[in-house]
Amino acid sequence: MLSHIQVRNLFKTFWKNNNHKEIPAIPLVPKDDPTTLFTGSGMQQLVPYLLGEVHPQGNRLFNIQPCIRAQDIEEVGDNRHDTFFEMMGNWSLGDYFKKEQLVWFWEFLTKKLNLPPEKLYVTVFAGIDDIPEDTESYQTWKKIGVTDNKIYKYQDNWWSRAGAPKNMPIGEPGGPDSEVFYEFTQVPHNKKFGENCHPNCDCGRFLEIGNCVFMEYKKENDGSFKPLPKKNVDFGGGLERIMAAINDDPDTFKTDLYQPIIKAIENQLQISYSEEKNKTAMRIIADHSKDATFLILNGVYPSNKEQGYFLRRLIRRMMTKTRNLKNNLVNADDFSNIFDGVFKVYDQVYFNAQKDKSIVLPIITEEINRFSRALENGLKETKKIEKIDGKIAFDLYQSFGFPLEITEEIFLDKGQSINKKQFRDEFEKHRQLSKSSSIGKFKGGLADQGAQTLKYHTATHLLHQALFDVLGNEVRQEGSNINGERLRFDFYLSKKPSPEEIKKVSEIINQKITDALPVTMKIVPKIEAEKLGAKSFFREKYPEMVKVYFIGPSASSGQATYSKEFCGGPHVKNTAEIKKIEIFKFEKIGSNLYRIYAK
Repeated sequence: MLSHIQVRNLFKTFWKNNNHKEIPAIPLVPKDDPTTLFTGSGMQQLVPYLLGEVHPQGNRLFNIQPCIRAQDIEEVGDNRHDTFFEMMGNWSLGDYFKKEQLVWFWEFLTKKLNLPPEKLYVTVFAGIDDIPEDTESYQTWKKIGVTDNKIYKYQDNWWSRAGAPKNMPIGEPGGPDSEVFYEFTQVPHNKKFGENCHPNCDCGRFLEIGNCVFMEYKKENDGSFKPLPKKNVDFGGGLERIMAAINDDPDTFKTDLYQPIIKAIENQLQISYSEEKNKTAMRIIADHSKDATFLILNGVYPSNKEQGYFLRRLIRRMMTKTRNLKNNLVNADDFSNIFDGVFKVYDQVYFNAQKDKSIVLPIITEEINRFSRALENGLKETKKIEKIDGKIAFDLYQSFGFPLEITEEIFLDKGQSINKKQFRDEFEKHRQLSKSSSIGKFKGGLADQGAQTLKYHTATHLLHQALFDVLGNEVRQEGSNINGERLRFDFYLSKKPSPEEIKKVSEIINQKITDALPVTMKIVPKIEAEKLGAKSFFREKYPEMVKVYFIGPSASSGQATYSKEFCGGPHVKNTAEIKKIEIFKFEKIGSNLYRIYAK
């Protein structure tokens, strides 16, 4: 049976042999994308290139991208949902199209991974309104040898950033997709999901293992759809699901991407995964320990805001589930061995286990100790409550981080039960408020390419260089966040800048805007870009060929370029387009970490 390491290598070799270039995975907290908390798909970094930008590596690309989908947290616990996963992807930017992609993907599944063709089913777009059905994909599958009874047509086999065709704004690209499903014949069909089973059935017999998206249409002003001049392929397949198919077992937690963690939980807590009552909690602990490890090593720390809040929630949820399995309060020692399991899976893939564990465990330990104190405070609070209800239970959750499961246990001993519907209603009200205050955070990286955003994007390069000018070479970018209303820039410095220094930074930026400097781009080898002194984001890995944006006269003019930076773009053509920038807020956000807001 193939290991996940072997599958990774087969995937890379296959696409390299078909003239594709590997692009590095981007960080889990994407730079310059305020529309999402985390990187949630492999195509997230490719949005500008799918919309027409030139990619420095060419028009045939592939990679394996670690992803987190925060919105799936409540789904974790069954045999196939996870918040952390790896997306295997390949792309054609205006090069090959449906016939080549489907033939290659089938070859990879059946010849390289040796999946039995008789267990594979495919789906194609059935057509909707004035958009015709995808006959080309259907005929291609037939030529490959997939029989009629294993090809299903659905209207929802369509992809765009906005979803279904009717939801797409004018000018938005989209197109049909074709998915491949693996059938677990040992799983009986449950008729509560319909009389007959089929690939889109939710009974668990079928598992989607790959989706080939064909970007071929653009929505016109009159609502019709016209073919795009350049057509793209965007393929994504979850590594965890592909491993489940290789195992011929629908439980992704039995793959070698999870088993070392599951075994570590078994050993630490002296319980068995084979007992049904333990599975849900053990899956949640295994999934969340991966999230926590990757997030901390991506520079995220527990806090009460955005990414840090999600990390805190993950750790507290892990503690609660561990407490339930252990029937006792948990401590940091319980998790040391569990996290060993995570490092065992990914050592030399993403991590250096020896070095990176020393970074992760102290942060986990500190958060566990903090939450243990919160639990103690919450336990004191429960003693003051005479009669529990769903709203009070939610207040305990909100104020003390007190999980519902623990509140239930305490009041069950007092002969009281909690109205869970009332708790869920309160939770949903809070979730909707949170959602409206961070609208769009879970859309999966639909980075705004509006005119004002482009101005702020270029202004961020000016800000980065101006910080170096004023504060010296010790400045290190820690992240940025740009939308149509403002830019945000985080950086490291060993001492806090003075108000005068921040004012000087602002003056330099506005002088460069007044100077009306040209903004140009060059695709160069990474080594050459580094020799030129182009700045880069230290957490990001870059391919062999990179885009470098220059602000100021080119070197050939005999004048020094002001700013040189690795960047995917796009930008304004001249700094004069930015008009004026005001730094309206400056704050310390951590040890030697600072944040600037400007507009």
